[in-house]
Amino acid sequence: AHDEQVLARRTLRRRALMAILLGSSLAMLGAGAMSLAVFTDTDAADGAWSTGTIILGVSPATTFGPSGMMPGDTGSQTIAVANTGTGALRYAVESVATDLDAKGLAAQLDFDVDAGACGATTGNLFSGTLATFAGLGDKAQGGQPGDRLVAAGDTAQLCFSWELPLLTTDNSFQDAGTEAVFTFYAEQTAN
Repeated sequence: AHDEQVLARRTLRRRALMAILLGSSLAMLGAGAMSLAVFTDTDAADGAWSTGTIILGVSPATTFGPSGMMPGDTGSQTIAVANTGTGALRYAVESVATDLDAKGLAAQLDFDVDAGACGATTGNLFSGTLATFAGLGDKAQGGQPGDRLVAAGDTAQLCFSWELPLLTTDNSFQDAGTEAVFTFYAEQTAN
């Protein structure tokens, strides 16, 4: 009987120990499951890219149109060089003068280009004849000597002026004609 009592006590202790272990395991498992319950949230950010612009405007389109000139006549025209783009630009000007006959009026006309509006110029950029004016700056990519700068949304001015010299224009220039094309090239200044 004593052995049966010892065996019964051992069985009871084992069952109690198993119950305690099982209860502890369930409690720990429950606590672990509860600790995994966290609040979460997500959000996203995006990006958008766009390019700027370089928009060159030159006015007036016809710079000169004098006819019936006589020795001693002069004229000038303010040229507005506008940048309506979003980036700063630099520009160069090329000029090609073509005589309409063999009289050489382009080489006879004195021609000046000054910075600023006519009547309020800020510095001479070229002084010579219409035939020798090749332009300002260089249209090659990158900053070149003589290139002119215009900030975004700004307008620069040039004064083109001419004179048919009184003392050196003889009868051989009667009824002579010449044309010039001034081509403006612009590019960004950034990078």
